Amino acid sequence: MAIKAVLFDLDDTLLWDDRSINEAFSATAQLAADTYGFDAVSFEETVRNEARALYATFETFEFTKMIGINPFEGLWGNFRKGEQNEFRMMEQLAPNYRRESWSRALRAFGVEDDAFGQLLGETFAAERRKRPYVYEETFQILKELKEKQLKLLLLTNGSPDLQQEKIDGVPEIAGYFDHIVISGVFGEGKPAVSIFQHAADLLGILPNEGLMVGDKLTTDILGSNRLGMPNAWVNRHGLQATDIQPTFEVSNLLDLHTIIDQLNEDK
Repeated sequence: MAIKAVLFDLDDTLLWDDRSINEAFSATAQLAADTYGFDAVSFEETVRNEARALYATFETFEFTKMIGINPFEGLWGNFRKGEQNEFRMMEQLAPNYRRESWSRALRAFGVEDDAFGQLLGETFAAERRKRPYVYEETFQILKELKEKQLKLLLLTNGSPDLQQEKIDGVPEIAGYFDHIVISGVFGEGKPAVSIFQHAADLLGILPNEGLMVGDKLTTDILGSNRLGMPNAWVNRHGLQATDIQPTFEVSNLLDLHTIIDQLNEDK
């Protein structure tokens, strides 16, 4: 059977989320450095560590891992949507989490200033929202795959409102997709087989008629492997593969054309 559909991950596959987050941290840490004379790089490393440690103490931690919401998303997400009770808990936790992550980093540098911690938390969220980056080839590959009459589905882990905000931040991207599946709406995240099967059902395809494209071995590749769907690991940084083996590996999304042609020949 020929490939009929391509399923794309969102963060760090189509959207350059790492760059957005890194620049937001850098800008916010620089504000702290300018105000108190800190070394900006050391302060940024400290707040990242404080945020991760605090996030892991929350009752919602296991839920966020299952849905696929990382600590740094908690630093700018509002979590106002989603049916599960854990989203309501996260909505209540988020404001204090943002303030306390930055305030703890300030304390680690000998500064007690919760008001400034609050300001830094607000600054980080604003800086992240100003940076909806996409990769250079994102729109070209989506356009070319649509021209090949392939169905496209966006399959992303995360909270309903935050992932939708990321999509809305690049307004032209949604129109390329026949379906958009967000784990926080579905109720289970990658690598659960159920969300991949749900995506295949929406597309009306068998697993071997789809190609999953994503940057994370532990979610995108593992989950599609479990369903028996071919996949392409987007490895832009030359990382070493683990015991999770992708069907294909690419460093640029435009290489998907060659993969799809090969899969169609093998059918």
